[in-house]
Amino acid sequence: MTNITLSIEDPVYKRMRKHSEIKWSEFVRKAIKERLDQLDTLEDNPAKESILTMLASEEVLKREWDNKADERWDDV
Repeated sequence: MTNITLSIEDPVYKRMRKHSEIKWSEFVRKAIKERLDQLDTLEDNPAKESILTMLASEEVLKREWDNKADERWDDV
């Protein structure tokens, strides 16, 4: 199994700690797998290509994924 590092804002992390009964790593693993399954389904159905394009558009990705914490890796 491969490990990844995930950055979470402090307020979110504090809220997560209030729910220590939840195995957050398992939750994230399942969420990633579900999204990948959705993307695979869309890729297998050409009629839904526009939805896949929207999901993977540069603007959406930038809004959802680009942040100051990740910019430190831009020159690595």
